[in-house]
Amino acid sequence: MSLTVSDLERLQTKLKDDSLDYQLELVDGNIIVMGPSDYTSDEIGTRLCTFLNIWIMPRKLGRVTGAAAGFRLPNENKDLRAPDVSFVSAERLKYSPRAFAEVVPDLMVEIKSKTDRIKPIQEKIQFFLSLGTQVGILIDPDLETLTIYRTTGEPTVLNNNDILTIPELFPGWELPVSELWPPEF
Repeated sequence: MSLTVSDLERLQTKLKDDSLDYQLELVDGNIIVMGPSDYTSDEIGTRLCTFLNIWIMPRKLGRVTGAAAGFRLPNENKDLRAPDVSFVSAERLKYSPRAFAEVVPDLMVEIKSKTDRIKPIQEKIQFFLSLGTQVGILIDPDLETLTIYRTTGEPTVLNNNDILTIPELFPGWELPVSELWPPEF
């Protein structure tokens, strides 16, 4: 049986009514249930959203969202997916919809949780790229690396001593990779 976004929305309402908070995605007509991410992974996502927003908001370049924002994708199955961090340009999303966004993000980021396997994350990034995402990033907190995927060329791996730039989306923006990792106090 193939499920729809409406089925997923009904399940989300039921889970919230029961005080359960799970992340749900719809992939090939199947609902994928994901528990909360580990603390480090979520902190990295929050830090990246903050650094991006500090650059993007004053320039009115677009919208940055975290893991809870769903995207209805234009593939055959009308999948509903939620990257850990996303950016959509202002040209492509003039206002925030009070529903799932029906657009493919220009940037999508996945952050490996402690229990994640790399291959499904890479497949998710490649799927978004095939639909029109310009840049996909895989952040691996265990190795302290970022792997940048584009539709052209081989993936680029950045380490702690490197600077993250995404010139096709954010000309002039730079972020030292080391700034993404949670600080020790």
